[in-house]
Amino acid sequence: MRRLIRFILLFFLFVTVAYATLWGTLAIWYKLPGPDLIRGTLSALFALLGASTLLAFFWSFRWQWITAFALFLVVLLTWWNTLQPPSKGNWSREVARQTTGSIKGDILTLENVRVFDWRSEDDFDENWVTRTYDLSQGETVDLFMSYWGGPTMGHLMLSYGFANGDYLTWSNEVRRTIDGEFSPVADFFKANPIAVIASEERDVVGLRSNIQKSRVHIFRLNSTPENRRKMIEAYVNAGNAISKRPRWFNSVFTNCSSSVIMLARNAGIDIPLDYRIFVNGYFPDFLYAHGSMNKSYLMEELYELGNITARAIETGRTDSFSAAIREGVPKP
Repeated sequence: MRRLIRFILLFFLFVTVAYATLWGTLAIWYKLPGPDLIRGTLSALFALLGASTLLAFFWSFRWQWITAFALFLVVLLTWWNTLQPPSKGNWSREVARQTTGSIKGDILTLENVRVFDWRSEDDFDENWVTRTYDLSQGETVDLFMSYWGGPTMGHLMLSYGFANGDYLTWSNEVRRTIDGEFSPVADFFKANPIAVIASEERDVVGLRSNIQKSRVHIFRLNSTPENRRKMIEAYVNAGNAISKRPRWFNSVFTNCSSSVIMLARNAGIDIPLDYRIFVNGYFPDFLYAHGSMNKSYLMEELYELGNITARAIETGRTDSFSAAIREGVPKP
């Protein structure tokens, strides 16, 4: 029994060292300032130290190597935790501002709501506006999924509908600089801050369906007035907090979907842990399984009926965009 316990402990320690080696090597490469030659050399040296430590597991002097690796890892983690997201930068124009707001009674006032007129990803009219919404008139909440990585990876947006026909769409996005590149790997290593953006549907949804030609689906969700208000308040609080103290975007733990789950939990909405939160292309299936959609339809039917791409392109980014993309989509 003692040998078995020792083997299990050594196995988990081996896996931990292997993960720390991979993480540390990439963290040095992506975040250490300086020329590529220096970053590459230090990354290679740390990888060599980790590989040597893993080989030492099979020899009697393993603990000396593990101790040395642990000391270097502590230094690396100490440096890593000093890294702070920038509050200023040459941001891409679509995330140049951060939505903030205030709520007085039932009236929500938002600053820097994005209302861009897109002709292409590089050609658009920039427009940031102030909008007010009566939260007592909130009626619906819809989930939009824009798929960019096959069926497993997508971008999540929540849109709140009001009695007067307005829709307020929230999107947690990577705040990249103008010369920044799309890299989910780099975004795992503190490459960019996160931005909370409020927008019109024909902007933030239409950009993906009509301009980027992504496959976009809408799923109409069951909700209570209490939970709708809680989530809107959570978005506003997050936007206000991030405008004062930026936070890192993380492609796994603080991405467009996992950050929404954190907001919901912080607002007191109970959401169980599930792998589909992280493999977010399947997030609609998670919500369906927990009764958030119309179960008179199979999930496959909701995917098909909720595919808005063709309707969005046919309608164009006009005033009837929101009504057109909901035609034939089952209500909850």
